[in-house]
Amino acid sequence: MGGSASLLPREALGEYQELTFLTKQEILLAYKRFSELLPKEERENACSARVPKSQILTLPELRANPFQHRICRVFSTSGNGDDSMSFEDFLDMLSVFSDSATLDIKSHYAFRIFDFDEDGTLDRSDLEKLVDCLTGQGEESRLSNAEMEQLIQNILEESDIDKDGTINLSEFQHVISRSPDFVRYDVLQLHGLSRGGLSGGFAGVGAELWVVVGQGYPVRGNRVLRELCKILSRTG
Repeated sequence: MGGSASLLPREALGEYQELTFLTKQEILLAYKRFSELLPKEERENACSARVPKSQILTLPELRANPFQHRICRVFSTSGNGDDSMSFEDFLDMLSVFSDSATLDIKSHYAFRIFDFDEDGTLDRSDLEKLVDCLTGQGEESRLSNAEMEQLIQNILEESDIDKDGTINLSEFQHVISRSPDFVRYDVLQLHGLSRGGLSGGFAGVGAELWVVVGQGYPVRGNRVLRELCKILSRTG
């Protein structure tokens, strides 16, 4: 850990502690893991380097996450749309999914991840893509058109408070506020980047959602949305 500290300026370390929910040890560990994604000749200047999305997605915690591409898009500050990450982008991502991050922060970023078309609302298209990410595209796990329509209708009926056909951030956060599990689980955890990893947590997602959706209609929409969020944030 001393090697990591020697490459990360003391003043930068202090600033990162102030601006994130991470401890000094977690920041140093994050710096080490980020540096390892760079070519050896670039590691001394990791603070000013960018890691390509393809390298970020080699992390086991993201490789197993059905929202891997959305996570990279949301946390990347790349100006050319390639979803590459700077160290500060990487740190922001880990901070949001840390144990210490607040429910408001976690739900805000979960909303952004679910907002596939990035228009500031979750409409039917976003909800359909969200469910497809969780159930997969295989014939055995994919919902029928009728099942998908029923699920989305139920979610909107109980989550769309102003009845405009979409879920806005405040409506989404209202749903999340009633889900105590959401703040307890993380998309990524930091212990060698991951304490638990995600592959186990997502192994049964298709079957689990099928049970939620398939065992008798009507399914309560806000309960289903909370289940989707809980599945997203589970680490095993």
